[in-house]
Amino acid sequence: MLIFWPVLLFGQTQQSVLTIAYDTTSRPIRFGVDHLEKALQLTGYSIDRKPQNSTAAIVIRVLPGQTNPSIRDEGYRISYQANQLQITATNATGAMYGSMDVAEQIRMGKTWKTVVPKTVNPHFTVRALKVNLPWSSYRVGQVMDVHKETCRDLAYWQKLLDQMAENRFNVLSLWNVHPFSFMVKPTHFPEANSFSDKEMADWKQFWTGLFRMAKERGIDPYIVNWNIAVSPEFAKHYGVKERNDTSAIVKRYTREVVTQVINEYPDLAGIGITLADWMSNFKAEGTALPNMTPKDREDWLEETIVAGIKAANRPVKFLHRSVLSADPAEMRRVINNAHLSDTTLVEIKFNWSHGHSTPSFLLTHDSHSGKRDDGYWNPMPNNYRIEWMIRNEDFFILRWGQPDFIRRHIAQNTAPYVNGYFVGSEGYIPAKEYSHVDNAHRTWTYAFEKQWLFYQLWGRLLYDPKTPDAVFEASFASRYGAKSGKPMLEATAAASQMPLRLASYFASTWDYTLYSEGFLSPFSAGKGFQDDVSSFISVNELIEHQPLDPTYLSIKDYAALKQANGSLPAGKVGPLTLADWLDADSKTVLARVQQLRPGAPPTLACELADLETWAYLSRYFADKLRAGVALQTYRLSQNKAHQQEAITLLTRCLTHWRTVSDITASHYHEVPYIDGYVSKENAFNDARTFIWSKYIPQVERDILLAKDSDGVNR
Repeated sequence: MLIFWPVLLFGQTQQSVLTIAYDTTSRPIRFGVDHLEKALQLTGYSIDRKPQNSTAAIVIRVLPGQTNPSIRDEGYRISYQANQLQITATNATGAMYGSMDVAEQIRMGKTWKTVVPKTVNPHFTVRALKVNLPWSSYRVGQVMDVHKETCRDLAYWQKLLDQMAENRFNVLSLWNVHPFSFMVKPTHFPEANSFSDKEMADWKQFWTGLFRMAKERGIDPYIVNWNIAVSPEFAKHYGVKERNDTSAIVKRYTREVVTQVINEYPDLAGIGITLADWMSNFKAEGTALPNMTPKDREDWLEETIVAGIKAANRPVKFLHRSVLSADPAEMRRVINNAHLSDTTLVEIKFNWSHGHSTPSFLLTHDSHSGKRDDGYWNPMPNNYRIEWMIRNEDFFILRWGQPDFIRRHIAQNTAPYVNGYFVGSEGYIPAKEYSHVDNAHRTWTYAFEKQWLFYQLWGRLLYDPKTPDAVFEASFASRYGAKSGKPMLEATAAASQMPLRLASYFASTWDYTLYSEGFLSPFSAGKGFQDDVSSFISVNELIEHQPLDPTYLSIKDYAALKQANGSLPAGKVGPLTLADWLDADSKTVLARVQQLRPGAPPTLACELADLETWAYLSRYFADKLRAGVALQTYRLSQNKAHQQEAITLLTRCLTHWRTVSDITASHYHEVPYIDGYVSKENAFNDARTFIWSKYIPQVERDILLAKDSDGVNR
């Protein structure tokens, strides 16, 4: 085990000069020291950097064979020795994090002499971002195409990787259908792509630069694809299908191209595969076969991806996704047979595509029923660990940040068989800023920069769940002034409850069964009545839909209980209580917005507008819940007073939605949402593009539904 000792010393001849001695050959440590130098310069110091072999100061020392059991990989210790501040770590990434911790403390008001000593170790060893690529993309259409230019620009990736390192993310996973033909010209299958030598060289330069920048920041880059797929050029030239073709030539190509990619990209850390989608109806050797069994799927993976990894000239890490068609026993067999040198990652979707819901693990994607299968961790695996995938298909435009939700999530879902989380989206790429109007207060370049708090909260808390709110408050303060920190975090946390509460109450499964910030459910999750009128969640749909979180009682069940003069079961939460919580959130947000708005600079005013939007969405949801209870009560009792109450509440909902539309119209364009998706269903058609104002007619329709005394206009 290696131990690094970056040490800070006052210069001997000039009090304003501070000497930082460190391993100048280590790019991750240099990245951390850059942050430290900037923080110290803001306090008036001039910085003198020294290499590790300098005699002017004690340097970062590599001590072969030295161990420190209290500091794990990527952990660090901040301590004092005489007049020296020492940042001790077992590896370069830990030293980088320790340097950034000291820099952060200095920015928060400490001096180098009063920095708080501490030992910090990562709570999870895998802290990953999921980023889909817009070429050979899983989702198609303008929603992906708009990012192609940005995602080919290494300047974008440098910014993204910088924030990942600052936020303690250590895995960048890049997802598309078939990445390999964009990375190499396959030796025995040159027709697999149609790129010229110049174009191929440009792609090679891109991938090499991206992977190198990741490693320089202590980040492992992975590529992840969707199983049995080849490029269009390969399919055309060799007369095979692009999907679901298990012929011998596709197997050979897949195995060889995996090996070639690993060999040509020494900084690529891992390869991932998913078992679903295109592992069903297929033809092999000219014979029609039934759906692949779990064993068939694992056999294919073993003969192609795993074999390709093992044939490479160096080891890489392996990510085996757990979805629909997987079987834990078959998966264990393949991982056991592979005898890989690193622990395999097994990613499981937490509450399917809507991880921003309840922190209770209720639904997954490893079976068609959605039920959990504890065979993945029982018995305890010895050569793989589970990572929870927290998908975000619920808010792409409005800013979000709820630290206590993340803390609760981590507390409830930490287990011996879990070593990390993935966080990211399928239908959204945080690259080109295409939702916000182009004006002077849009000071950010890329979409992820607007959502800076989302990434900071997930990354920092996955690394250390004990990270205090003061750290996040300080980030607001550094942007908008010292007095903004606490009220902005409080307002953002309250505002960010709305999508969590909706996704917990309105059960959903795959990506397009819920879009919380839009109050949309374009496709049915099979959890209750769904009309074929609009993607917008009508009052009737809200009444009859079942909650995801079993502590909630649906409107339909609650109204029936009350009609029968029953009592709410112990531990259950009714829709009216949820409505009260939403109102309380809204009041908190609007009070803080009113406090911060006077004199707010334009970019802060933009953040306040997002918070205000969430507040009125909370009010909309609250009054719609109450209206649903009143309307269903009327339908059971035929008491017209309840019908009138529902009409009054839904009229109030219209006022809330118009306010949401007015606020967002001043900041946001209409954007592609499920553009390019092909289906026989028609309700989703009004969700091909999204802006809040286009659903005003659907909000008005709810009032008509309430006025329909027979309740048949569903």
